[in-house]
Amino acid sequence: MSEKQSVTLADIVGAIEDFASPGLQEKWDNTGWQLCPLSPDAPCRGVMLCLDVTPEVVAEAVAEGCNLVVSHHPLIFKGLKHITGATPVERAVIAAISGGVAVYSSHTALDSTSRGVSRRLGEMLGLADMEVLVPRAEDSHTGFGVIGSFPAPLSVDDFIGRVKEVYGAAVVRRSDAPEGLTEVRRVALCSGSGGEFVTDAIALGADAYITSDTRYHDFVDFGKDILMVDTGHFESEICTKSIFSAVISEKFPTFAVRQSRAGRNPVRYV
Repeated sequence: MSEKQSVTLADIVGAIEDFASPGLQEKWDNTGWQLCPLSPDAPCRGVMLCLDVTPEVVAEAVAEGCNLVVSHHPLIFKGLKHITGATPVERAVIAAISGGVAVYSSHTALDSTSRGVSRRLGEMLGLADMEVLVPRAEDSHTGFGVIGSFPAPLSVDDFIGRVKEVYGAAVVRRSDAPEGLTEVRRVALCSGSGGEFVTDAIALGADAYITSDTRYHDFVDFGKDILMVDTGHFESEICTKSIFSAVISEKFPTFAVRQSRAGRNPVRYV
C-alpha cells in the first residue's frame, strides 16, 4: 500500500496538532475538527489548505479529489442554530457534508505556537533575535506576536516597501513616523487583529508595529509613539497555507497537499 493510501484524516490532523497543540487556543476560539462526515480513520485522499473555508474552497477540494480541508479561520465560529444554506458558512457546511469532505481548523493554536504565524512573518521580513511579543504565562516560548530586529536598520520608506512586498499588500495603512524616527530597526508584529498589543510593542522599545484591523483611535492614541502599519487581515495570515503545507509535507513527503486557489481576499482596494 502506498503512503498516500495509508495516510488517514487523523494522521494529517495529528501532524498539525503536534505542531500547534489545540491546548494553545484561546478560550473563545474553536480550533479543531469542524466537520468529519467520515471516520477520522478513513483514508485521506488529499488535503486542501486555505485561510477561510468558503463554498468555493469546498467545491475546489471536491474537484481536486481532496476529502480534507485544513483552514486557519474556523468554519464554525459562532453556534449554528440551523443549516438552511442562508449564509456562506451554512452553504460551506452543506457542501462539505454532501461531498464527504472533512474540515479541520487551527486558529489561535497556530498563532500561539512557538513556530507559528507571527514568527513566520518575522522570518519573511528578515528579523533576527525574535522573541514572543505577548508570552503565555505557562510558557514564554508561546503566545501572540513577535519582536525582533533587522541586522541593519532600514529607512522608513524602505521598511514600508519591504512590508508591502513580504505581505503581498498592494497598499497599507500607516501612521506618520514618530518625531525623530528616520530608521527602523526593532520591529514588533502580530498576525491577524493585534491592535490590542501595540502598548506591548511600545513598552519593549519597538520602532514599528505591524498588524491588521487597527482602529482609528489606536492611530490617534499611539501613532506619535511608534510607527504603526496595518497590512490588512488577509495579507497578514495568508502565509498560514504555507505553514500547513510545510508541516504536512515534512511528515508525509509524498502526500498530495494543495493550496487553495479559490480562496480570495474578500476586501478590494480601489
